[in-house]
Amino acid sequence: MAQVIEVGPGGFVDGNEVKMEVEVGDKVIYSKYAGNEVKIDSEEYIILRQSDILAVIE
Repeated sequence: MAQVIEVGPGGFVDGNEVKMEVEVGDKVIYSKYAGNEVKIDSEEYIILRQSDILAVIE
């Protein structure tokens, strides 16, 4: 599980607009091998595609 700390603007796929369905602060469950791990100033983050998010926990 992870908490969303930033959200991109969305985009277009095959000419169709794709809006972001998650918001900053949401807790999400994502696919086991999804995303890219990065370390910035000793903090670890995972950058995910929206399609790799399996569920939003409320």
